[in-house]
Amino acid sequence: MSTLTLRELAHSRTGDKGDTSNISVIAFKAEDYPRLLKALTAERVAEYFAELLGDDVLRVRRYELPKIHALNFVLPGILKGGVTRSLALDAHGKALGAALLDIEI
Repeated sequence: MSTLTLRELAHSRTGDKGDTSNISVIAFKAEDYPRLLKALTAERVAEYFAELLGDDVLRVRRYELPKIHALNFVLPGILKGGVTRSLALDAHGKALGAALLDIEI
């Protein structure tokens, strides 16, 4: 298989609650879902965001949603206190989904 960026196979949606962000990655085509399952482990996503996660890197969780060909990643601590306490320009974490789509798979 050739190397692609994730954005060629999927799109993302993000959400947040407190200092936790979640990123859903949804395959455009059902036949690409197995490739996402194999390439996007919780460990790989944690490694990709390690600089932002710090000590919370081991807490990243992946949930599989096969009926909608999606994966959901929960990243505790990545928003550093959440919307009201963070000095980050993107305190809601909306850019995290777009950033993840740049990963090569």
